[in-house]
Amino acid sequence: MCVGPYENNAYVISCAETGEGILIDAAAEAERLIAETHDVAVTALLTTHGHLDHISAAKETAAALDIPFLLDPADIEIAGLDPDGPLPNESMSVGNLHINVRPTPGHTPGSTCFVTEGILFSGDTLFPGGPGATHFPYSD
Repeated sequence: MCVGPYENNAYVISCAETGEGILIDAAAEAERLIAETHDVAVTALLTTHGHLDHISAAKETAAALDIPFLLDPADIEIAGLDPDGPLPNESMSVGNLHINVRPTPGHTPGSTCFVTEGILFSGDTLFPGGPGATHFPYSD
């Protein structure tokens, strides 16, 4: 779904067999994100990177759903928020879904992509028509 003034993408991914799921990028509109998870047993909030337009609703959403807010440690300073923990190393399971966790530093030092069953959740690692913005002092 698109949320917030920048129309950022936020995703609820769930296993059709178990109903277990995750939320990716609680960018804004915590109440809406929470409502979209009503039929999913959400276990974690994963974050593609620490920019405000991808984490504005992270703490509120994670608290309301009683789940951990996870972020690559390299983006903690950028985020200005303390996550509940780091992203998993390399992969994780959500019900019967396998999710690959791929560090993709460039947009931010802790930018991360998530891949499952041929679908890439890239945050701002990719923008429409090209790579994500790299004009920040910490970007390359």
